[in-house]
Amino acid sequence: FIEGGICIAQSLKIPHDHKPSDFDKIIRQLLDTRYARAVILFASDEDIRGILNASKRADQVGHFLWIGSDSWGAKNSPIQHLEDAAVGAITILPKRATISGKSNNRRNVWFAEYWEENFNCKLMSSSKKDESSRKCTGQERIGIDSKYEQEGKVQFVIDAVYAMAHALHNMQRDMCPENSGICPEMEIAGGKKLLKYIRSVSFNGSAGTSVTFNRNGDAPGRYDLFQYQWNNVTGPGYRMIGQWTETLQLHEDMQWPRGEQEVPTSVCSLPCKTGERKKVVKGMPCCWHCEPCDGYQFQPDEFTCKLCSYNMRPSANRTFCQPIPITKLEWHSPWAVIPVFLAMLGIIATIFVMATFIRYNDTPIVRASGRELSYVLLTGIFLCYIITFLMIAKPDVGVCSFRRIFLGLGMCISYAALLTKTNRIYRIFEQGKKSVTPPRLISPTSQLAITSSLISVQLLGVLIWFGVDPPNTIIDFDEQKTLNPDLARGVLKCDITDLQIICSLGYSILLMVTCTVYAIKTRGVPENFNEAKPIGFTMYTTCIVWLAFIPIFFGTAQSAEKLYIQTTTLTISMNLSASVALGMLYMPKVYVIIFHPELNVQKRKRSFKAVVTAATMSSRLSHKASDRPNGEAKTELCENVDPSSKYLTPHS
Repeated sequence: FIEGGICIAQSLKIPHDHKPSDFDKIIRQLLDTRYARAVILFASDEDIRGILNASKRADQVGHFLWIGSDSWGAKNSPIQHLEDAAVGAITILPKRATISGKSNNRRNVWFAEYWEENFNCKLMSSSKKDESSRKCTGQERIGIDSKYEQEGKVQFVIDAVYAMAHALHNMQRDMCPENSGICPEMEIAGGKKLLKYIRSVSFNGSAGTSVTFNRNGDAPGRYDLFQYQWNNVTGPGYRMIGQWTETLQLHEDMQWPRGEQEVPTSVCSLPCKTGERKKVVKGMPCCWHCEPCDGYQFQPDEFTCKLCSYNMRPSANRTFCQPIPITKLEWHSPWAVIPVFLAMLGIIATIFVMATFIRYNDTPIVRASGRELSYVLLTGIFLCYIITFLMIAKPDVGVCSFRRIFLGLGMCISYAALLTKTNRIYRIFEQGKKSVTPPRLISPTSQLAITSSLISVQLLGVLIWFGVDPPNTIIDFDEQKTLNPDLARGVLKCDITDLQIICSLGYSILLMVTCTVYAIKTRGVPENFNEAKPIGFTMYTTCIVWLAFIPIFFGTAQSAEKLYIQTTTLTISMNLSASVALGMLYMPKVYVIIFHPELNVQKRKRSFKAVVTAATMSSRLSHKASDRPNGEAKTELCENVDPSSKYLTPHS
């Protein structure tokens, strides 16, 4: 009757010694199931009244839809003075018919007594009635001349007796065909045999309907359905609204509490939405709470949430898992565009500088700058720019291998060359303070050997890395595993950890710091005499760049954009380092070579003895520079040198 169906979630038992508070407790329990409204009652008249009274005390008249068994039926006694609480109640009664009575039943010894009591008359001379009582005429009719109303279950009592009679008759016919009465076989047959015959009977009952039993021993269900309705004309009363004879047949004139027009729903719990599991309430199998499957959980059945595997995420309706999309740093991404743009400018500038140096390879400025180490340094700067493209390229075994090789190699080559230069300058001037003998290993060949040995340490470390952990690609599903599974992405990248990156760069950073120390020590050398000061400014700026890089790189380790931020930070830092070295060490020379060729002329060389004198005077004058206006002490060493010296030239 009720849309959505009725679920008996829990049997609510009424204590034998019940009190009003017991019924109030039952109402509270019913109200706890928020969406349940239909209540099926198998109760006595007194208990029905107790439940209806409790609903009134709880101010829930009209909230519940009562469905009464045949113990309620169409009786008025359970609802007397509680008609408002019973409006809308649906009850059932077995279909029954009034059996016409007999006018005489002499076989029943109590029939005469019953007749006298029912019609208040005297039937026999031996009657116990008073002499003054009128005599019975024998024409009285039950239910017409008396207030008698036949009990509705008389039909079923009669049919039950006839069912037993038919079963015994059939049993006697089968087991005692030659006897007119009970035979020994029937006496020892037992109840199970008789039950089999009872379930097999079929005859027309007292009301004209067939009497049969199904395999479970139940007779066909035939019920009349009533609803207690309120009529503005006739007042409240029961009205038949349908019947059950094998199928349910309902009329259209049902009435609902509170004037509701739509068929009310009654469920213990509303159906869970897609992606929500049922958490059944203990002791109430038809009641549940709906709990969402959140995060990376999916719903394999209506009662369970399971976690997807690490490389999967739930579908939109969370009924299955699907692969997490794979992403990488794209060339068109803003995180890649800026580093690539800077790298391309740097590569163009480096090629231009290298081409200029090659074109003017024999000019004084190029020769004075130490051609061998200059080309080594330019190669390192070029590799620092190239690493940008390797860091952004789609990872595969080849790309990952080149990343390992060139990640620290460009910086290592650059700072190895610069360290060799600054160390040479430092040793020359320190030696000059002690003696006129030139220090060892200051020739171009020696400088290249020192630089190569420093670079070989980096290459050896990379070879060991290749042997211990061969390069490969991985898909990192944790890096961008966001709280919202729809935004989750797997990151395709090389199997290089943050620690490995720092270790690869660590040696280059060590060279950079050492070079900076030598640059500080040679800061007092006149700027027109060699490259110490430009190298110093280069190293100071580079240190600042890498000091900014480290906190950014490690500070974003837990960020969802880790791949993009760290890659961009690393490539920009390397681009800036290369650009600082290129701009401060080479652009002034290129400017002179191209735009002021008149300055690109041979200067007179001077002997190592003159260099010693210059170094000593430079050391002394550096302490007195504050006493000279505009740093005039610097210009005192800007003189032509003795061409006989083969160890030191201006700008060397």
